Amino acid sequence: MPFLTKKFTFCAAHEYGHADWSSEKNQEVFGDDARLHGHNYDLEVTVTGDINEETGFLVDLGELKMIVQEKVLNLIDHSTIEKDIPWFKSRQPSTELMVIWIWEQIEPELGDVQLHRIRLRETPTIYTDYFGLEGE
Repeated sequence: MPFLTKKFTFCAAHEYGHADWSSEKNQEVFGDDARLHGHNYDLEVTVTGDINEETGFLVDLGELKMIVQEKVLNLIDHSTIEKDIPWFKSRQPSTELMVIWIWEQIEPELGDVQLHRIRLRETPTIYTDYFGLEGE
């Protein structure tokens, strides 16, 4: 089966830490990331499935774009992740957790195609891939 990837971008801020830790401990564990800072994220959504015989396409890109816009971008773009998104209230806003949240937002909405991978790039040298619960 073919795999199709659509790229999106968004900007968001976050800070790591635990409210019940001292400032010193948060600084020791999280370094400069214990301070509020932001990123310009690149999000890649990869789907797979059967090609529609009539259209020759794997997925309606307009529909995929609408799902990602409504379920992810409208919530996370220009947010302070751990403050504005309830799912993160008790979680660190790491890319490792963000890809799981994004998967959970998108996967139930897809219909005939299967979500294969979420890739979230935080910086030019750091990205996280998530393939759902494969292998579990």
